[in-house]
Amino acid sequence: MNKTQQPVIVEQILNSSIKEVWSAITNLDEMKQWFFNNIPAFKAEVGFKTQFPVVSVEVTFTHIWEILEVEPGRKIKYHWSYKEFKGEGFVTFELFEEGSQTLLRLTNEGLETFPQDVPEFERDSCIAGWEYFINGMLKNYLENK
Repeated sequence: MNKTQQPVIVEQILNSSIKEVWSAITNLDEMKQWFFNNIPAFKAEVGFKTQFPVVSVEVTFTHIWEILEVEPGRKIKYHWSYKEFKGEGFVTFELFEEGSQTLLRLTNEGLETFPQDVPEFERDSCIAGWEYFINGMLKNYLENK
């Protein structure tokens, strides 16, 4: 497996209970506070689908999500694709109890299936994006809730 085929993994210890973190990553109103504020609908249910546009510079990325796996309070896995680009990825959020804290592990697989000439699909860009959302936005949201 070469570097581009390796999953992107971002981990963060959060000073919140698993229940609080699970709610933040699965409750639409909370997701809009730290993730994408234009998610039209969301349910942590296998088979649930949603889509919404995200504009980066002058390029639109219409996110298409389908929930593949749900273990309440522990794990949620998405099929992740874009209307404008070929490729498919899988994003998994996993939660682990660490005393009074929660370890969140995000795994993004399939990055190599997207066009490699699009800067947003470069590995470093993907890592930076997930670190922004998980280590920055989600952590700040939970700490200031």
